[in-house]
Amino acid sequence: MASPPDTSKSIKFLRYQSYIRRVNSSKLLKASSKILFRSTLIAALILLIFFTLHNPPISSESPHFHSHTNFLSSAFFGGGGAAWEKQVHRSATARRPGGMTVLVTGAAGFIGAHCSLALKKRGDGVLGLDNFNDYYDPSLKRARQALLSKHEIFIVEGDLNDKPLLIKLFDVVPFTHVLHLAAQAGVRYAMQNPQSYVASNVAGFVNLLEVSKEVNPQPAIVWASSSSVYGLNTENPFSELHRTDQPASLYAATKKAGEEIAHTYNHIYGLSLTGLRFFTVYGPWGRPDMAYFFFTKDILQGKTIDVYQTQEDKEVARDFTYIDDVVKGCLGALDTAEKSTGSGGKKRGPAQLRVYNLGNTSPVPVGKLVAILEGLLNVKAKKHVIRMPRNGDVPFTHANVSLANQDFGYKPTTDLAAGLRKFVKWYAGYYGVQLGQKREIISH
Repeated sequence: MASPPDTSKSIKFLRYQSYIRRVNSSKLLKASSKILFRSTLIAALILLIFFTLHNPPISSESPHFHSHTNFLSSAFFGGGGAAWEKQVHRSATARRPGGMTVLVTGAAGFIGAHCSLALKKRGDGVLGLDNFNDYYDPSLKRARQALLSKHEIFIVEGDLNDKPLLIKLFDVVPFTHVLHLAAQAGVRYAMQNPQSYVASNVAGFVNLLEVSKEVNPQPAIVWASSSSVYGLNTENPFSELHRTDQPASLYAATKKAGEEIAHTYNHIYGLSLTGLRFFTVYGPWGRPDMAYFFFTKDILQGKTIDVYQTQEDKEVARDFTYIDDVVKGCLGALDTAEKSTGSGGKKRGPAQLRVYNLGNTSPVPVGKLVAILEGLLNVKAKKHVIRMPRNGDVPFTHANVSLANQDFGYKPTTDLAAGLRKFVKWYAGYYGVQLGQKREIISH
């Protein structure tokens, strides 16, 4: 009987062919997966770039969280490409021989807007930076932005803590000066949201200094400190030589920290730094969280206003300083600021380091402030006199400005009655209030 044919070899061959087919199929599947993944990734990147270009980010800093401008848009696309850079250059270009090129941080703020207009008016180049946070009504900041835009001043919308954006700005424009006015303001709000003060007044300031020290040439920097640094000091009038190591609020502590940080960057990197201690600045386009502003609103609406007295039942007094006088002080500080001495993060020699009081030298009791407003508004205020709560406010401020007068001719000329008259005129126009008639309720 014949033996069955040996099929072992053919079976092995078939198995081998099957194995080869599985291997090839697996390789094809892996290759297809890679192609699909890469195609999806490329498509996603294209969509992201398209969205970024056509939908520029709105960087609006809430008091509770700091906004950070989108990295792609700020660092790589310049917030809008060629058109954006053209706006930046146009705004920052000086129109007078030897004019400055100034980066104004907080340009949509009260003091920032006024200083930007004054600089532009005399022919300096001005570029603004502001995050339009909602610590107070952002619509007022937008109105200031619109005013500046009419004078060809462009405000870049972004945050101090967005380092790529700052680097981009310094790369596009060789700033000769920085007027750093951006900050988290307000003494009492610090008890509600302390982190916002550290993020803006300390971290934001450091970020600006870090970028400034690396550029060549380094800019000269004039920045906003505060009369709050005098804290529990009882000597008056307040002099730059008085102690400032007893802050009465977190806001004051962050401003004092800024002065020490300025000293450090001056000492190590040769940055020219001038700190300005503002004393209760008021006037048109002011801040709604300030007493003169919300007193005006509440008096017109027939609401009761709280008028503070000290714990010893004495009147609280402030060295109210009109905005035009402060603007002259800021420009005087810029004009006398010496060049920084560093280059590329390295100090080449000693650099200028200064601090000045900018006040009115004439403290006025808050009760008198209210009386002046009553006369201007033709409305009797409903006053609730209470003791000042322990919330960081100090009972008395009084500036000695002899140093600023000596170094750049600072001399305030506007008394409180004249300044409030100008403020009330602006307030009535801005909010559409008809003055001269007594009113119980006026809404706006």
